[in-house]
Amino acid sequence: MSDLPTETSKEVQPSHLEAITSPNEKMGEAQIIEQAKEATEIEHTLSVVECVKNYPMAIFWSIMVSMCVVMEGYDVSLIGNFFAYPTFAKKYGNYYPNIDGGTYTLTAPWQSGVGNASGVGAFFGVLLNGWLVDWYGQKRTLLGSLVALAAFIFITFFAPNIGTLTAGEVLCGLPWGVFASTAPAYASEVLPLQLRIYLTSYTNMCFIIGQLIAAGVLKGLVNNPTEWGYKIPFAIQWVWPAFLIPLLLFAPESPWHLVRKGRFDEAEHSLRRLQRKSAPIDPKATLAAIIYTDNLEKELTVGTHYRDCFKGTELRRTEIACFIFAAQVLSGGNFAYNSTYFFKQIGLDSNTTYKLSVGGTGMALVGTLISWFALMPYFGRRTIYLWGMAAMCTVLMLIGILNVHTSKHSFGMTQAVLTLVWTFVFQLSVGQLGWGVPAEVGSTRLRQKTICLARNAYYIVGVVANALEPYFMNPTQWNLKGYTGFVWGGTTFVMLVWGFFRLPETQGRSFDELDVLFAKKVSARKFKSTVVDTFDESETAGIVGNARE
Repeated sequence: MSDLPTETSKEVQPSHLEAITSPNEKMGEAQIIEQAKEATEIEHTLSVVECVKNYPMAIFWSIMVSMCVVMEGYDVSLIGNFFAYPTFAKKYGNYYPNIDGGTYTLTAPWQSGVGNASGVGAFFGVLLNGWLVDWYGQKRTLLGSLVALAAFIFITFFAPNIGTLTAGEVLCGLPWGVFASTAPAYASEVLPLQLRIYLTSYTNMCFIIGQLIAAGVLKGLVNNPTEWGYKIPFAIQWVWPAFLIPLLLFAPESPWHLVRKGRFDEAEHSLRRLQRKSAPIDPKATLAAIIYTDNLEKELTVGTHYRDCFKGTELRRTEIACFIFAAQVLSGGNFAYNSTYFFKQIGLDSNTTYKLSVGGTGMALVGTLISWFALMPYFGRRTIYLWGMAAMCTVLMLIGILNVHTSKHSFGMTQAVLTLVWTFVFQLSVGQLGWGVPAEVGSTRLRQKTICLARNAYYIVGVVANALEPYFMNPTQWNLKGYTGFVWGGTTFVMLVWGFFRLPETQGRSFDELDVLFAKKVSARKFKSTVVDTFDESETAGIVGNARE
């Protein structure tokens, strides 16, 4: 490549401006900075429609990578619904003659164990992914994980007992953790600014698609009295690796990863593959902007290790990413989302339960689309989060209040409908933002690891919630039923208060602008109104010391 460096300088650079060029660079430093500035300005002026027209392949590959997440959404819904699934309960549960006139059910400890198994595996998969992507890149890491998943599905399909099934779920969780933490990072690195929130949050839609497929499969097999009633749902999971492995072999690697590795020629080639030739931004200019941001972060002493996520201003960024992802659980997700077991506990029959489950997942899909087209273009991330948490807190408290009269069918049905309302609001707000904000808020050099830590915060909180929820709901334990709404309503309120004081507005901000805003320690409530020019030396001169403190 004639216009950009082929290797990074290993000497100590006095500034991020000088770090962009190598001693053999033919183009002057000022011209490199001018290209980066031009690319950034054009990116800010492009509309969503213009981005869609100019970056069709970036959208396509982002969607394909995110499709890996469908499998985790499918399995999470599968296992949660299997607890109320007759043939599954008969195979892996115990018979209790004194409950509902005699029924098969899993004990609370096994419900907790199986429900947490994939989450435990995913925790370690996410942690490992922070290193794997740094070593091998996102493409090769995804392909290896898909092959591993295809092998692990055999264990769950042929599991003769609940212990083997649990072990299989743990192993399947490893690649699911890789998918869940790679998809939003990849989307944020291959897409232009205006499309970033849509395709990072599309990962959430893939979860919903997986849940919708699971609900439909289970509804079709709920009356199947044979072992195939629960084996077929497991077998369907082989479809995704068979489809995605040959397709992702042709996916471009993230240009940000290639720049961090000093592979500038390959990064430019990836950028050309991601946009149309007629796009208004020269790939060389986009590459210059990536190198500029990377070197700005080097000057801010942003490292690439997990420990760096807890140093200086990175600690604040890590906190925001972790809390907003954990909010998906703390806002009542284990109780109100896909709550077929709750429906059963308040007296609804199996057919009504599964119809409500499918309807709830359909509402989640509709909520996601409404969020994309009616909320995200007009309202900021912070505004959507705060109003969403307030609404969900109100719904959960109402469910708890109505539990006083659940002996009446109409009150039980009202509680069930309120869980669908909660699901709708969840997908309008934190269901989307839990994926989108962590992919934006971390520095580019630590983006993958920030997302990994955020996703693991979700898994840790999810494990605790999964362990407690069976005890809240199980008739052999605390049997709180709808009163559980008070518990999760309280945690939702806590997350609402946190968001008011700590969640900044990231809408419309490029990655280098976010670097400067965090380095200058701008308060969350002033992020939206603060004006920054990252190409002004006087703007960035004093931020190095702030970033290290």
